[in-house]
Amino acid sequence: MRRIPLLSLIAAMASQIAWPAATAHAETLTVTPRQVADEKAVFATVESVSVVPARGRIGGTIAQLSVREGDPVKRGQPIALIGDEKLALQLKSLDAQIEALQAQANQAQIDFTRTEGLVERGTLPRVKLDETRTALNVAENGLRAKTAERAVVNQQMSEGQVLAPDDGRVLKKLVTVGSVVLPGDPVVTVAQQNFKLRLRVPERRALFLKAGDKIRIDGAEFGESGDKWGVIDLVYPQIEEGRVVADAIVPGLGQYFVGDRLRVWISGGQRDAYVVPISYVTTRFGIDYVQLQQGSQQVSVPVQRGRALPSADLPDGLEILSGLRAGDQLVQP
Repeated sequence: MRRIPLLSLIAAMASQIAWPAATAHAETLTVTPRQVADEKAVFATVESVSVVPARGRIGGTIAQLSVREGDPVKRGQPIALIGDEKLALQLKSLDAQIEALQAQANQAQIDFTRTEGLVERGTLPRVKLDETRTALNVAENGLRAKTAERAVVNQQMSEGQVLAPDDGRVLKKLVTVGSVVLPGDPVVTVAQQNFKLRLRVPERRALFLKAGDKIRIDGAEFGESGDKWGVIDLVYPQIEEGRVVADAIVPGLGQYFVGDRLRVWISGGQRDAYVVPISYVTTRFGIDYVQLQQGSQQVSVPVQRGRALPSADLPDGLEILSGLRAGDQLVQP
């Protein structure tokens, strides 16, 4: 009969006694399925809320163009200058007419003053005073009319500046320096800065898509480590080519190109999933394990992890795809 060394027997008995005591105080978690969003991957494009043209208010020739595609602009920023030689000629003509009318008004004022003195001395009848007063009023009104006409031409010359209609980025230049434009012709198109994601979802998902739903975007698309979230703002009622069109608001889209394609995940309904805190999962040699409490023993069970599913009551939640069943008792390592 083989004898077991005394020290080995004592160590084995001590381990059998200490193991249940350790597991009795270990923190356990009962695995239960919970409802999570059944996410589906779709593609979305970055688009502006609206694209507005910057139009010229007068006709003429483009003398200066100070922006190019992709440049950011602010509301009211000058982006082009339209020159019209006819306006400069009209301004010179009006200046000459104003000088002539000013001389006539001065002469009418002199005649009125002289006639007024002669009428007071009784040399001329009062009818002459009325005639000179009328001539003075006509000269002054003609001067004011030409001055106002000059102000109109001057305003037209100032309207040769093409201003940005809103904050945004220049999408396309429609003219070059030297191009001839008419009043109202667009010079550049500006995409407003409020960019949105435009989703095109297969129509079979239309029942699950509604305003206020959250969408998820991989943070790597933005150069970040974590996921980024957005909210569906509008679902269009018309289906285009078998797809439902929806707009989503996502912060941080201002630096993207209009038309850039991103992959996003939307909710396609609800499904059951096993979600456990990530602290209950350990990784050894590239394989994920959890500790199960089976009676008085703990067993390491390999599992297949899914993606993170954080929630209000489980901020570090991790989906387990396989390896667990409802009712399993997890022990935190």
